[in-house]
Amino acid sequence: MSIGSWHMPLPRQKWLRVLIGCLLVVCGLLGFLPILGFWMVPLGLVVLSHDSAYIRRKRRRMAVWWGRRKQAKAAAKAARV
Repeated sequence: MSIGSWHMPLPRQKWLRVLIGCLLVVCGLLGFLPILGFWMVPLGLVVLSHDSAYIRRKRRRMAVWWGRRKQAKAAAKAARV
């Protein structure tokens, strides 16, 4: 799994990837506790997107939206100069 320049190896077993993703999401929902954080929810969804077509489609749509948003901001900034 790669996010930007950060790489994390995932286990080969599907059940273990699903378990890790679910645990990250559930623990992320308890982000108000001292050790856990809300950052775990998106990371868990990224891990789950490796095996779930529904979550993968949502992640790709968000990536496309984010890229278009960045392009629009860059174009607006270039137009102001």
